[in-house]
Amino acid sequence: MREIKVGVIGAGVVGSSVIKILQENQELISNRIGARLIPTKAVVKDLTKKRDINIALSDDINFILEDESIEIVIELMGGVEQAFEVAKKVLEKNKSLVTANKAMLAYHRYDLQKIKKNHPIGFEASVCGGIPIIKALKDGLAANHILSLRGILNGTSNYILTQMIQNAMSFDDALKQAQILGYAEADPTLDIDGSDAGHKLLILASLAYGIDAKPQDIIIEGIEKINASDIAFANEFGFVIKLLGIAKKIDNEIELRVHPVLIDKDKMIAKVDGVMNGISVVGDRVGETLYYGAGAGGDATASAVISDLIEIARGKNSAMLGFEKSDNSLKLRDKGKIQSRYYIRLSAYDKTGVLAKISSILSKNNISIQAFLQKQAKDGIAKLLFTTHISQESSIHNALSEIDSQDFIESKSFFIRIDE
Repeated sequence: MREIKVGVIGAGVVGSSVIKILQENQELISNRIGARLIPTKAVVKDLTKKRDINIALSDDINFILEDESIEIVIELMGGVEQAFEVAKKVLEKNKSLVTANKAMLAYHRYDLQKIKKNHPIGFEASVCGGIPIIKALKDGLAANHILSLRGILNGTSNYILTQMIQNAMSFDDALKQAQILGYAEADPTLDIDGSDAGHKLLILASLAYGIDAKPQDIIIEGIEKINASDIAFANEFGFVIKLLGIAKKIDNEIELRVHPVLIDKDKMIAKVDGVMNGISVVGDRVGETLYYGAGAGGDATASAVISDLIEIARGKNSAMLGFEKSDNSLKLRDKGKIQSRYYIRLSAYDKTGVLAKISSILSKNNISIQAFLQKQAKDGIAKLLFTTHISQESSIHNALSEIDSQDFIESKSFFIRIDE
């Protein structure tokens, strides 16, 4: 039976799990692919750190790159530019590449596709850990035009929102609990500000539509400003709040955005709670399909990494991003053209004529109010909560900018889009 030697760059939680699974489940994996995947070397930052893995270690990347016997390299080092340089070197050394690095792919996925030549690149683990959404878009749904995609792509933010909704926790307390349980990093910025989900959405959008967009090109917002008033309003009107990555095809334009949404409680994706991930994909032939599972964790992510190793061992080398030829007629939709219903929260001094002035500004921007709730004034400040009919993104920004400049506004406005 042929042996395929594997090198691992980054033997942290996921890397260690990959090595252990390959060693402990070697017979099962070998029987499925007709070859042995042998992890032989790993590169780590700190050689003094104790690791429960039985493999040769070094802190020099050339330890793997210069070893001609290693056929596949797994990149799990994190970061963007340094990881990209390493990925390029792997391909230049005529080795196949497997990566779980969504941040690097968000910026450099098309760069890698251009230079890959005949060397396979696997990246199933870069989006939603153990959910095989990459293969679903590349293979299972390949006969479909993807009409829309909606995903809970970040387990940390989903856990925080679940605690706020189900246990009436504040954002700060829910975040602290997530950190204690190991769901959130000491610096949780990329999870709570939407960046992590944004990176993943861009990868999925390339697979679904063949579109090359960068994080700065799309709307990416987080959950940091959501409070108890928003949770209560959503509940009263039959919604829950989720951080969603959304991709939609509208004529020849692709709408891409990551932000909190108010979503109907009865929708399947609204029921995805805790640290779990869920992705709804609508194809023009298959209709809606839903993918649910663990989005993170050593074993779940390692499982996805090894699925890529197996694909490569079986000799599969399809187009990295699922298109032999991209459809250049599809363009990224301008952020300002996005249309939605909106939930808006305002804090205003409790004075006569305030509501009339707010209504006038909204009306001037072609925004009409659908539902309204005013909380009893406290210390002379009233909370005004309302939803709009379908409006344009640019109009909402213009109206709220003018409202925020009024002397009766106590603090800056906040809005959440309503997903339908």
